[in-house]
Amino acid sequence: MKSRSLIESFNYAVSGIIYTLKTEKNMRIHFIIATIVIILSLFFDFTRLELLILFFSIALVLIAEMINTAIERTVDLITEDYHPLARLAKDIAAGGVLIAALNSLIVGYLLFFDRLNPLTNLVLFKIKNSPIHLTFVALALVVLLTIALKTKYYKGRGTPFQGGTVSGHAAVSFCIATIIAFIANNMLVSTLSYLMAILVGESRIEGRIHSLMEVILGGLLGIIVGILVFQIIG
Repeated sequence: MKSRSLIESFNYAVSGIIYTLKTEKNMRIHFIIATIVIILSLFFDFTRLELLILFFSIALVLIAEMINTAIERTVDLITEDYHPLARLAKDIAAGGVLIAALNSLIVGYLLFFDRLNPLTNLVLFKIKNSPIHLTFVALALVVLLTIALKTKYYKGRGTPFQGGTVSGHAAVSFCIATIIAFIANNMLVSTLSYLMAILVGESRIEGRIHSLMEVILGGLLGIIVGILVFQIIG
């Protein structure tokens, strides 16, 4: 009976873990991060004490999240109506998860910083000396900034690919022209690149997709991002 009871208790505990993983998004995020961190720990020379601290921090976050879920379900079971004390209980439990998560971030930073710092410097050095990487960085920034500006100053017309406050096509084309100018370091090539970018902008105006000001703003955005990336990072 004792053996059977122990197995049943183990099954109930595992069921609780599985339930939390299935129903709580935060638990899944913690679980994925914990898995990645544990895999990364295999490639670093951690001492026994450092591993104990790392595993304890991971376990603390997962335990806190499960306790938070248990408290939420208990409160929902007791009352379906809004009550200040019920909200307070949930907020306190969530605060416990936050403290555990912050603690794990500090522990992870202290354990991995010195070991990852040389690798980070190497990656940054390669990026700084690689026009190809800088090209993708610049283009990604242009696309993200264009989307952000379209979202912030949306006028109720156009689509993500057509219309909007800033011409994305002009921004990308002028950014590419600026990148080519930096890489080629040739006046003729640079001139032809900007001529192609102007033709792209002109086609957006000709097709009545963007106004002249929207194309100019997009072109300025692309040029500025291209210059900043290649001058500051490069």
